[in-house]
Amino acid sequence: MKEIVPTRLTRYENGVVLERRSDFLAREEPLEIRVEGTTISVTMRTPGCDRELAAGFLLSEGIIKSAHDLFDIVTCIATTKAGAGNTIDVALRNPAAFDPAKLSRHIMTSSSCGLCGTTAIDEAMKRRKPLRERSRISAEILIALPKILSEQQTAFQSTGGLHACALFDGAGKLIAVREDVGRHNALDKLIGFALLKKLTPLAGHIVLLSGRTSFEMVQKAHAAGVAIVVAISAPTSLAVKFARKSGQTLAGFLRGRSLNVYAGEKRIV
Repeated sequence: MKEIVPTRLTRYENGVVLERRSDFLAREEPLEIRVEGTTISVTMRTPGCDRELAAGFLLSEGIIKSAHDLFDIVTCIATTKAGAGNTIDVALRNPAAFDPAKLSRHIMTSSSCGLCGTTAIDEAMKRRKPLRERSRISAEILIALPKILSEQQTAFQSTGGLHACALFDGAGKLIAVREDVGRHNALDKLIGFALLKKLTPLAGHIVLLSGRTSFEMVQKAHAAGVAIVVAISAPTSLAVKFARKSGQTLAGFLRGRSLNVYAGEKRIV
């Protein structure tokens, strides 16, 4: 598996060497994302599904609106072995619509770079309207999702160092899982998968997050049209505030037989 790398470790217990053995680590390498040859982002990610990561990033950041805006996504040829596969260039169907000057400012403001929470939410809602989806989901279905995700987290089971995001349909059927060292990258990969499969906007779908839910995670799900976001861990205050304004359902602490619903409770039955 290219997501993991072997290592050696020494385990101590009560100050005494208990064992020396082999182990596995989550792989982490930089990925440079370019649009029409211009670098727009460098992110530390787990290699794999890089085309999906780039596509999902562009959609969630508002650079593209649908798969129709994409012409091609290619891996750039590297001059060194270390750089092989670590640069992606996206060609747009309408290159003239791409303005790097406006883009750099937009990405900064959407990455929580010091803006107050209200400003960040207002900026996001200028680009997309609140979701009016009227779908309903059973609490029993939501409670069953973490077990399904856990069974699919092969890289996490080997390393314990990867986040995961899963996409389910309204009946709780698993569609896809993506893992990465970065929470945002895992979700961008999942969104990119749906985009390239031309499944977006994801009305009637559920996204399950393995970690905490931040503002950016809810915003990315909203960009993909996901009205129901649930997580095994806690949400942040800004995530809840955004979900209430964006018309999303947000639940956390999805563990055992319980969950906490912070926004959009009307969709839970």
